[in-house]
Amino acid sequence: MAERAAGTFARDILSRLLVDFSWASSLLEGNTYTRLDTERLIRFGMEAAGKDAKETQMILNHKAAIEWLVEGSDDEVGINRHTFLNLHALLSQNLMADPEASGRLRKRPVEVAGSVYTPMAVPQVVDEHLGQVIQKAALIGDPFEQAFFIMVHIPYLQPFEDVNKRVSRLAANIPLIRGNFCPLSFVDVPERAYIDGYLGVYEMTRMELLRDVFAWAYERSCQKYVVIRDSIAEPDVFRLKYRNALIEVIGGIVRQGPEVTEQAIRDMAHPLVEASDLELFVDLVQEELIRLDEGNIARFRIRLSDYRAWNDARVSEARYG
Repeated sequence: MAERAAGTFARDILSRLLVDFSWASSLLEGNTYTRLDTERLIRFGMEAAGKDAKETQMILNHKAAIEWLVEGSDDEVGINRHTFLNLHALLSQNLMADPEASGRLRKRPVEVAGSVYTPMAVPQVVDEHLGQVIQKAALIGDPFEQAFFIMVHIPYLQPFEDVNKRVSRLAANIPLIRGNFCPLSFVDVPERAYIDGYLGVYEMTRMELLRDVFAWAYERSCQKYVVIRDSIAEPDVFRLKYRNALIEVIGGIVRQGPEVTEQAIRDMAHPLVEASDLELFVDLVQEELIRLDEGNIARFRIRLSDYRAWNDARVSEARYG
């Protein structure tokens, strides 16, 4: 995977990741959408009946944030302040009591529910410490250590008024996605173990339980997504490179008539294909013409009437010479 472009693995399984992560991450926030409800909302825009509007918004926010993280360029998505602020803006859209707090570091003290831990309150100190967390995370070479570091320190610092854990879960995937490792979806993570893991960090600055939850969750994700990835056929790079040329040449041949010679194909392809690739392209066109039928002509923008006229003429020529 190391030779493939950053984010290739995540893009291969994006449709599945959108549903899994949006559902699992929202479930850890108390969202009552089922996985099926989540899939219907993400794929078809169908809101689940009887659900609170905030729950629907939370799912859609996750979808937008994941798409941005996976499809964004290396210049804008990475371990940097811009990414963390924009992840928060996407995940908190239309969910903050103060709309201006979305995508902005907090300017007031916050408390952690169920814990006596009190995060630092001075806005300038929060800003400074977030800079330190980002700087240290960026220096970590191991992607798994980097992911876990983010999962620990963002919720501990609480740089935003709310949605900190959601930011940390998605930001933890940045080094995994960029390194073409399996993403971490948090599917099937026990809520109690997840909460207790953070209580250990908050109350005692101990990370062992959260580390175990992280490792278990990642192993679970690998079991799900490697199977999916392996079932996806790799596209033919040569066909992909000359996709438009194939459409033009094969479509042109069908519209011109039944006589197909190598030289005719070569003449049509010459202005469209690099000289070093011409012979391989001619062979590919001949293969596609052999396989051409009514069930696949749409790939080459060929009308049914044109195909039938070409095929009838070809059959007739073969029969009567």
